[in-house]
Amino acid sequence: MARVRVREHVNPLSIRYQASASPPDWTKIYTDLNLPLHLDIGCGRGRFLWHMAQIQTDWNFLGLEIREPLVEEANVWRDEKGLTNLHYLFCNANSSLKPILETLPPGILQRVSIQFPDPWFKNKHHKRRVVQPELVNDLATYLAIGGEVFIQSDIEEVEREMCDRFSSHASFQRQNDGEWLAENPLPVATEREIGRLKRGEPVYRALYHKSGI
Repeated sequence: MARVRVREHVNPLSIRYQASASPPDWTKIYTDLNLPLHLDIGCGRGRFLWHMAQIQTDWNFLGLEIREPLVEEANVWRDEKGLTNLHYLFCNANSSLKPILETLPPGILQRVSIQFPDPWFKNKHHKRRVVQPELVNDLATYLAIGGEVFIQSDIEEVEREMCDRFSSHASFQRQNDGEWLAENPLPVATEREIGRLKRGEPVYRALYHKSGI
């Protein structure tokens, strides 16, 4: 199956992406809705979750992506593999995260990953970055106590900003004594991570747990 071609960057602040997504009937998506849920924000083509869903069959996986053609393509790959613990949803996480999470059973969101988000280098574009205080607040509300948030980027300044946002929230505690993780704690690496490491380029990683505060 040929890959669909899409723009690399999409402005999440444009009017087109401000409407909240309509969550599906989750009982028609997942065979067992009570399994722990891994949420991947900005899942791109979704291959990371596609592999994860086959490795960890006792988890459900949900990918959010703002580029609709990629979501449609990813769900086709899911269906071709017959995966009933995986779903991809087209949305802008910054305007749709709360409406999505509030429709899920309480306590099932146990892991979140945000990997190599668009850096939006210009200062005037920083408000387009995905990890905003509101997103951190929403995750603090709906992530189960003891749940984890894994974030990584190949841009140190972007990773530090994400860490600052999570570290400033009382519900999240950074692991590894505040040092960058030497290895990815998940069993699957994204294509971007693999490419960066093959070229000997650095990848900055951090892991947070939600406390009971």
